[in-house]
Amino acid sequence: MTVPTLDALALETLVSAAVAAPSVHNTQPWRFRLVPETSMLEVRAAAERALPAVDPEGRALHVSVGAAVLNLRTAARHLGWAPEVRLLPDPAEPELLADVRLDESEACHLPAVEALYDAIWRRHSIRSPFTGPPVPAEVLAEFADAARAEDTELLFPDDAETERLLRLTAEAERRNTTDSDQRTETRSWVQGPGAPPYGIPVSALGPQDAGGHLPMRDFGALAPARHLAPVEFESQPRIAVLLTRGDRPVDWLRAGLALEHVLLAATVRQVRASLLHQAMEWRFLRWEARDPRHGPAFAQMLIRLGYGPEGAPTPRLPAADVIDS
Repeated sequence: MTVPTLDALALETLVSAAVAAPSVHNTQPWRFRLVPETSMLEVRAAAERALPAVDPEGRALHVSVGAAVLNLRTAARHLGWAPEVRLLPDPAEPELLADVRLDESEACHLPAVEALYDAIWRRHSIRSPFTGPPVPAEVLAEFADAARAEDTELLFPDDAETERLLRLTAEAERRNTTDSDQRTETRSWVQGPGAPPYGIPVSALGPQDAGGHLPMRDFGALAPARHLAPVEFESQPRIAVLLTRGDRPVDWLRAGLALEHVLLAATVRQVRASLLHQAMEWRFLRWEARDPRHGPAFAQMLIRLGYGPEGAPTPRLPAADVIDS
């Protein structure tokens, strides 16, 4: 088969898909560069959009960039390439988090790839209550398969373990709103009308659980004028735990690929998702989030899954603004 042409239109499509990925506080901490006279697209960290208080080790930044790489890989397959992805390809360049070689054509177009590509443009996080029935076990199994395809594991804890994870999240939420450095940094990423196309827009903020059971991130506590009235959330939330075997930068990138693969698979199935990241932002709470009964593993994200309305989209930087010459 003929290898697709990596022209300006194809590059814009690839990068536009990549930047549609979720990122912590919608910081969009990525940049892209096409290596001259090659078919190699580099994915680099954008240090100017890091979160030194919330994310001092850069773990969440790596997870965010990994999610963008998953979207880029999916878009490349949609356009007809068989992309080769390398994570942390050059130890001498720690800001070079991945590269994607686009010099071979895909043998055939797979319906599953097309479904994931379509979901890239429809995936939005939700910060409101879920209102539908529980997600069926066979659908959850599909999400676990998606995580496994990226060399990670997605577990669905029982009721007792779910309650423990919610308590950890509530403790992290309390710390996030009382720690002055974290509070100040997070507040700076809550954006009002006319703000740059990154950060959390006021329109995307969600309410708190009136029953106090489900600890959603309370951006309103950081900006009281934007506080929404509490509402009732689901009494038995379905939480998934995304785990990696290791806890190095390459594992964080794999967690990002897996996270986005799961979120796109959920979008295909019309399952909504919200990310409970608070406990991941405190080293000892993230360590407590692992379940030792499942052997050595490291928690990277808690994902709340259910049926409900679509989430509000958040702004994205134009592709041209994140491509380096």
